[in-house]
Amino acid sequence: MTIGRRAFLAGLGGFAATPALIPSPARAQISIADGITAGDVTPSSAVVWARTSNTSRMIVDWSTEESFRNAQHIEGPIATARNGNVAQTVLDGLPSGKEIFYRVRFKTQGGGASAPATGRLVTPGEGRDLSFVFGGDQCGAGWGINPDWGGLRIFKTMLDTRPDFLIHLGDRIYADRIIHDEIRLPDGRRWRNIVTPAKKVVAESLDLFRGNYSYNFLDEHYRRFSAQVPMIATWDDHEVMNNWWPGRRLTWKEMHRKGYGIKDTTPLVEWGRQAFFEFTPMRRNDTDPDRIYRKVPCGPLADVFMLDGRSYRGPNDRNRDRFGSENTQMLGPAQIEWLKNELQKSKAVWKIIANPQPIAHVRKRPAPRYDQWANGDHGAPLGRELEIADILTFIKRQGIQNTVWLAADVHYSAAFQFDPNRAAFRDFLPFWEFVSGPFHARPGRVRHFDKTFGAERQFRTLVPQGSNAPPMDGFLYFGHARINAQTGSLRVTIRDLNDRTLFSRTLEPAS
Repeated sequence: MTIGRRAFLAGLGGFAATPALIPSPARAQISIADGITAGDVTPSSAVVWARTSNTSRMIVDWSTEESFRNAQHIEGPIATARNGNVAQTVLDGLPSGKEIFYRVRFKTQGGGASAPATGRLVTPGEGRDLSFVFGGDQCGAGWGINPDWGGLRIFKTMLDTRPDFLIHLGDRIYADRIIHDEIRLPDGRRWRNIVTPAKKVVAESLDLFRGNYSYNFLDEHYRRFSAQVPMIATWDDHEVMNNWWPGRRLTWKEMHRKGYGIKDTTPLVEWGRQAFFEFTPMRRNDTDPDRIYRKVPCGPLADVFMLDGRSYRGPNDRNRDRFGSENTQMLGPAQIEWLKNELQKSKAVWKIIANPQPIAHVRKRPAPRYDQWANGDHGAPLGRELEIADILTFIKRQGIQNTVWLAADVHYSAAFQFDPNRAAFRDFLPFWEFVSGPFHARPGRVRHFDKTFGAERQFRTLVPQGSNAPPMDGFLYFGHARINAQTGSLRVTIRDLNDRTLFSRTLEPAS
């Protein structure tokens, strides 16, 4: 690491700033605080994001040339403390199939200006392969940024694959978990974290949620990746609290165990949602600005359907209801209707359905509350499985081909093939689901899966011996996909921290 531990710690305040970008007295009094990134890139548009140190206006230049010759100049919105000093600017009219260089600065009314920061992105286009990485779960279970080990190293590994974009499937932050300065392992090793004020407590204010997102940018690999690789992101539970659902109220025991002083999670959800939107480069829906689910068209080869499995779900329960109701919701009627309509309209070769929760993942023993789709019954669809059955039946009856599901959440990587010929519920077309992660969190230990939809596990990463193995033990993974522009074939690989391919599958599109 070029920035040592002391240099990191020297710059920490209530709202984490990147030490390399902290202005000295000889420089301007304004700086780019966390780095820059882009998101929701289409053949003709992208959203550029950055955070500044003080109230100022975002200025973006973009060009197809790295020298920024003939650059387009855009004056973006004003970033203020009210919105966390973040700003986003939509770039429209981009040429398809091109490498785009963008440059971000901030200017104050008084004439002060930040040093520029430069990023790149690639727009999808005809005759060009499409590649992306996917997964989730970073800085979880107490494992934060450790410069002595190399920080968030998996982002360097993913960057080296030169993907067009990242599909982030949630748990980009762990707002419900504190990070300690040091963790002593049973074998005598020590893990030393960078710790900011926002990570010393669970998030119970908007600024603390913002501080969780800002924490990621303290890592140089994450900053470099973010400037080079756009994201398409959704959220899962830890962006607010583990296994939350709308209206959840904590028991006094849960409050004590988790460290919360708030019993009603509603304000946590509101703060978490606002911070998510502030730190996620994406187009907001015009009629429903709080909506996270959306379609991102990626040219003729793929449409990405990014789902939200948190905002509309019913309470976590035994998940065994025979008939659909508000209690059995995971996505909810409006989101499902939207998904059906968009799938039916899609002309792309591949329909990538990205939802954090894997379809078949289930614990070994029955539980009083299930956070996932499956319930371990292996029989006819019950509870939340009714929504999956409804979606899969629609896909079959409408003749929608080439759907692939992506998931994360469970802290392991796996490949599942679903086939009606071995299922309790058979009214669907065969499909694949690829699960990936964690990026930087403890590994998952659950080995079991539900067979209601005929799941057959083709691959799963190793199960660790300990329950909370550190990142240095190597249980970190990501998914990589490439769609061939000439043949339309989709090759999906599961890779480890060292970019070793652990599993590979090439899917041919239906004619």
